[in-house]
Amino acid sequence: MKAIISLSGGMDSAVVLAEALAAERQVEAVGFFYGSHHNSYENKAAEAVAKHYGVPFRLIDLSGVMAGFKSNLLDGEVPEGHYEDASMSKTVVPGRNIIFASILAGLAWSREAGEVWLGIHSGDHAIYPDCRPGFFWAMKRAVEEGADGRVTLVAPFLMNSKGHIVRRGLELGVPFGLTRTCYKPQQKPCGKCGSCTERLEAFASNGVEDPVEYGK
Repeated sequence: MKAIISLSGGMDSAVVLAEALAAERQVEAVGFFYGSHHNSYENKAAEAVAKHYGVPFRLIDLSGVMAGFKSNLLDGEVPEGHYEDASMSKTVVPGRNIIFASILAGLAWSREAGEVWLGIHSGDHAIYPDCRPGFFWAMKRAVEEGADGRVTLVAPFLMNSKGHIVRRGLELGVPFGLTRTCYKPQQKPCGKCGSCTERLEAFASNGVEDPVEYGK
């Protein structure tokens, strides 16, 4: 079966890509440029991960569409601290996964791919409403209804922690050193934003060191 993978360049989507390949899906990876501070670094990482696995990668530019959206990822300072801190709500991009999933579903339908795989997981439930189970199941039903059953959504780690995703990625040999998680617009990830702290905790919970190099 053909599958479209939402590949952001982060560790979660990289493991989703590996999981889809392990499930013998014929994969096409898609990323989005939507104008966030860190977006260009993410997209380079996504391209590197796709190249590693030998799968086609397509980048869709939504920067014009999302230019007026309110989020510190788009226009403002990225907060530091724990990923479940209330300040991290400033990094919510309104409707981002609604938009992404809709475009991916339309692309899957056009490409005769029956599945769209997403990397949402339980670590995102506290802050991001469009990563929660209620959103996923509602969006899955909407996609299946809107595509007349031609396309469905798959979220293999919906109820799993970031630590579980790292563990599964290690089992699958995911090249975590190629991935990018940091929300800050700098060459080396900061290690201090909520996204970085969640990543570092996930590796620590598995007793392994994160292979990426952190800077200031």
